Amino acid sequence: MQIREIKLVELTLAYEIIKQYMRDLTYKEYEDLIYQMVKENYRIILLLDEEKPIIYAGIKIETNLLEKKHIHIYELMTDKSEDKDYYEDQILLYLVDYAKINMCYSILLSRKTNNYDTKISINR
Repeated sequence: MQIREIKLVELTLAYEIIKQYMRDLTYKEYEDLIYQMVKENYRIILLLDEEKPIIYAGIKIETNLLEKKHIHIYELMTDKSEDKDYYEDQILLYLVDYAKINMCYSILLSRKTNNYDTKISINR
């Protein structure tokens, strides 16, 4: 198992998960949106198992008055054929470390998951 930020040339890997949830989003539309979002500091973190994409996390490091510096997880999507809870735990543990390395105070999720609320505080 490997968790890493992907490069733009690897978007087809990430799209394998995205198309399971957003059936109307063509690859071209996805690619255009991602290129725009990357200009705005969007990052894609993938969890791969034997080079197969299992979970997609679309994130940004942001700063605001309420949360200070934090990671905002916009998308968290698991391959529908996989164990969602196990892989969510793995990628969120990775993102906690990622937040610490980037001196963030918290991680905000756009939606509540089975095991996590919408905010994870970071002990720095």
